[in-house]
Amino acid sequence: MNPYISIIIPAYNEAGKIKDTLENVIDIKEINEVVVVDDGSSDDTAKIASSVKSDKIKVFKLEKNSGKGYALNYGLKIAMKNADIIGFLDGDLGSSSNEVKKLIKPILDNEADVIIAKFPPAKKKGGLGFVKGLAKQSVLDMTGVELDATLSGQRIFKKEVLEKFDEIPFGYGVEVGMTIDILKKGYTIKEVLVNMTHSETGRDLKGFIHRGKQYYHIKKVLKEKQKEWR
Repeated sequence: MNPYISIIIPAYNEAGKIKDTLENVIDIKEINEVVVVDDGSSDDTAKIASSVKSDKIKVFKLEKNSGKGYALNYGLKIAMKNADIIGFLDGDLGSSSNEVKKLIKPILDNEADVIIAKFPPAKKKGGLGFVKGLAKQSVLDMTGVELDATLSGQRIFKKEVLEKFDEIPFGYGVEVGMTIDILKKGYTIKEVLVNMTHSETGRDLKGFIHRGKQYYHIKKVLKEKQKEWR
């Protein structure tokens, strides 16, 4: 019997890309369910997601914007009921969401407990690498494992891994916090190169503010993890 695979897509103001993202995952035969959690969007994200014709799609709209970690936890409550394997995908992947197939195969082949998507280099200049460097070095320092895609939100998990979490960490440090916990609990992670693309932050004020928040949240999560695992 084939494992039941559920994909959770947290989405905030992704009206421009959510349809494309969904249309390119629903025809992947291994995927049984796609749980879209609209994180209090002010646009038509939920409405557009609901318009995509597929019995696989379940759309939930939160009353207010509560952050990616909250949306993932909400989606997990639904996905954990039936799923053997659970994936996280961002809502802004567009047609490149189809690349999730490359993450599903190695988890089905039991190559690791968690598969993380490794993106190609960014097309436009973003930050100065502080956030990515902090994330990579912190995971290495705390676990002894060197990973390149510690910030990637595109991940596939065996259910047993997620069952070890009372809840997903909140804020922009969610991926780093989870990666540390997963490795510390003795599970294995494999990175797989994909041709995924998503909205990139540039070297403008908005981009620097975003990376500043990321940096702050990652530092905060690291402090928590250092206390938990010392």
